[in-house]
Amino acid sequence: MKLRISLQTRFLLWTTLLLIFLVASILFVIEQREVKTILEKSKNEGMLTARNIAYFNLERVKWWDLEPIKRNIEQNLSEKLVYVIFYDRSRRPLVANDSIKESEDVYCCSHLAENAKEEDYFFELKDFKWAGRTQKLLEIEIPIFVEGSPAKWGSVKVGLSLADMDAEIRKTRLVLILIGSGGLFLGLVGATLLARRISQPITKLVDGIIKISRGDFSHKLDISSHDEIGNLAQSFNEMSEKLLLTREQMEEAHKKLIQAEKLASIGRISATIAHEIRNPLTSLKLNIQKIGQNDSLDKMEKEHLLLAQEGISQIEKFIKELLNFTRVSELNRARFSLEQVLEESVKMLMDSLQQRKITLERNFESPLPEMFVDGDKLRQVFLNILRNAYEAIEGEGKISLSLSLVKENRLNKIRIKISDNGCGIPEKDWENIFEPFFTTKPSGFGLGLSNARKIIEQHKGMIRVVKKRGRGTSFEIVIPCEEEQ
Repeated sequence: MKLRISLQTRFLLWTTLLLIFLVASILFVIEQREVKTILEKSKNEGMLTARNIAYFNLERVKWWDLEPIKRNIEQNLSEKLVYVIFYDRSRRPLVANDSIKESEDVYCCSHLAENAKEEDYFFELKDFKWAGRTQKLLEIEIPIFVEGSPAKWGSVKVGLSLADMDAEIRKTRLVLILIGSGGLFLGLVGATLLARRISQPITKLVDGIIKISRGDFSHKLDISSHDEIGNLAQSFNEMSEKLLLTREQMEEAHKKLIQAEKLASIGRISATIAHEIRNPLTSLKLNIQKIGQNDSLDKMEKEHLLLAQEGISQIEKFIKELLNFTRVSELNRARFSLEQVLEESVKMLMDSLQQRKITLERNFESPLPEMFVDGDKLRQVFLNILRNAYEAIEGEGKISLSLSLVKENRLNKIRIKISDNGCGIPEKDWENIFEPFFTTKPSGFGLGLSNARKIIEQHKGMIRVVKKRGRGTSFEIVIPCEEEQ
C-alpha cells in the first residue's frame, strides 16, 4: 500500500525543511561575521595592550634597564595578560615574566624581522599549555623604535587569553540560536496557518465534489476568500446551481412526459368509452323522451322518467368534460387585458355570490400590459377556480383577487392570485388536485383543475396552491408576458 500524505502535511514538511535551511544559512553567515568582528576587536585590544607596555617601558628599553622592566611586567600580568616578552634588535629575548621561560617554543623566538618597520606587527591564534591546562591565546608582537634611531630597537610580544572572546562568542551563538529558534517557531506557526488556510478550502471543495457526485446539487461552498480558491469556490457554487436547475428542469420535463403519457392513455380510453356510451345513451334518451310524452302515464311514472333524464344529462355532462379534457386544442390567441378577462369570469358568478353574501376584494396593480392569450380558455380557468372558491365557503365569506407584474428568472410575468376563506384543501392534496379524476368534493368528476393546468401550461405558465394566512385556499397563476414567450 502506498503511504498517502495529505497536502497540508506535505506543505508543512517542505516548508519546515526550507525554513530550517534558510534559518541555518542566515545564522551561519551572521555567526561568522560576529566571530570575525569579535576576533578583530580582540586583535585591536591586544595591539593596544602591546603598544601601552612598549610605551611605558620605552626609556628603560633604551638604556637596557631590564630589572624595572621585569617588575613592570610582573605587575601587569593578569588572567587575560598571560605573558610579556621583550626582544633586542637581534631578536634575542631580553626580559620576560618567569613563568613563560619554561615554554621554550614561545620564549625563544621573535617573529619580526630585524629590518621590520614601525607599522609591522605579527599576530597568531594558538593553543598554549600552561599550569597543566591548555588555553587559547592571541599572540601579538610589535616592533619598538626609539627617537633618533631609524632601525628597530627591539620588540615586545604579549600573549592574551581568549577566554573572554570565547565566552562572548558562545553568548553570541546562544543568542543567535534563540533568535533562530524563535524565527523558526514563528515560521512554522505561520506555515501551519497558511497550510490550513490553503488546505481547508480544498478539503471543502473535495467534500463538495463528493456530495455533487452523490446527487446533492444543493450543496454550497462557504468560502469567501478573494483569491484563486475563492474564484474556484464561486465557480463551483455556480456549477452546482446550474446542475440543480438542470435536474429540476429534467424532473419537471419527466413529470410532464409522464403526465402527457398518462393523458394520452386516458384520452384513448376516454374516447373509446365515450363512443361506446354515447350512441346507446342517445337512443336511451330519445326513447325515454318518447315514453314521457305518453299521456297515459301517471304522476309517479313521469317523475321516475324525469329522474332517468337527469341521470342521462349527468352522464352526458361527464362525457363532454371528459372529451374536453382529452382533446388537444390549439389556442386562439389575441390581445387581452387579464383584468378584463378576470372581471368577465366574476360576472358569471356575481348573482350567486350576492345571494350568499360573499364579498369580493380586488387588488389590481396598474398599469398592466395586455397579454397575447386565449381569452376564452383563461376565462374558463378563472371561472373554474372561482366556482371552487364559491362552493368552499359556507355561509358568508370573502374571495380575494389580485393581479401584479413580477420578474422571475429575468422574465416579466403576470401573477394572478385567487384566494378564499373557505374550508381549504389539505396540504397533502395540493399537487393531487390537478390530477385527472381527483376531487375533494362529494360531487364532481375531478377534471376542472386538470383542464385548468393544461390550459395554463399551454400558455407557458404555471398554476399552484400556495400558503395563506388563516383558513381557506389560495391559487396562484403565473403567465409570461408576450415579449418573453
